[in-house]
Amino acid sequence: MKVTLSLIAQARSGDKGNLSDISLFAKNEHIYEIFKQEVTAEMVKEHFCGICKGEVERFEVPNVLALKFVLHDALGGGGPLSIRIDNLGKSLGAALLRMEIDIPEEYMRDLERIRPPRNFGEHAW
Repeated sequence: MKVTLSLIAQARSGDKGNLSDISLFAKNEHIYEIFKQEVTAEMVKEHFCGICKGEVERFEVPNVLALKFVLHDALGGGGPLSIRIDNLGKSLGAALLRMEIDIPEEYMRDLERIRPPRNFGEHAW
């Protein structure tokens, strides 16, 4: 089944000059194995086709169940050189979480059991 990464992952992003650095964290080892197959550098490059002008590198970080992506020439020069609204790439992690991948349905059932209730953040008082 097709699933948006936001349902099964967390992300963090930042910058180094004109490079954007995005880390994608899996919720468990099974999801991490799927990420290694499904979330390729080519897919991330395509996902950011209007933003990333250079290559995309992918690094596996298994001790924290993460994939790290470095997007070259992705920030319009970076920092004060860029006229982009997000010249430091802080929102690119959230943008990556909008990507969809294929995942076996049984993995989603396992995740449903550990997800907090939908009204978890709402208070009755």
